[in-house]
Amino acid sequence: MRKQFKLTIHGKRELEEELEQLIDSRSDIADRIAEARSFGDLSENTEYATAREQQSRAEARISEIEEILAGAEIIGADKTDNIIGLGDTVALKFGRTTTEYIIVGAVEADPMNGKISNESPLGAQLIGKKVGEHVTIDTPKGKTSYEIVEVDG
Repeated sequence: MRKQFKLTIHGKRELEEELEQLIDSRSDIADRIAEARSFGDLSENTEYATAREQQSRAEARISEIEEILAGAEIIGADKTDNIIGLGDTVALKFGRTTTEYIIVGAVEADPMNGKISNESPLGAQLIGKKVGEHVTIDTPKGKTSYEIVEVDG
C-alpha cells in the first residue's frame, strides 16, 4: 500500500517544479563528474568526490519527490464551511499580535514561512475549530492561548 502525503495544490506545484529542476540538473552533474575524472587519480580527487556527492543528493531527492507525488492527496480544495481543516489559512490573535498560518500536511510544513503541519501541537489543536474559539498549547515557556479570528479556506 502506497503512503499518502497531504499536500495543498500550491505545495504540489512547488514539488513538481523542484523535481523538474533536479532532473534538468542531471546532465550538468554528469558533466562535472566526467570533467573531474579527467583530472586523474580519483582517490585524491575532491572535485570528483564533490560531484558524486551532489549526484547522490540529487538522486535521493528525486526519489523522495516522486514518492511524495505518487501518494499525494490534494487538500483544501472544496471548502464550504468555517471549520478549520487542512489547506486553510487561519489568523490567530495572541495578545495584541495577529499572525496568519496555513495548515498543511507534514511534507509541506515550513513554520518560518507561516506553514504549520496539522501534526504540530498548534496545527493539531486548530483542526476542527471555528472563528471565536480559543486554543491552548504547551510551549517551553508554559501554556499559550490563541484566539481564532479568521479562517479562509
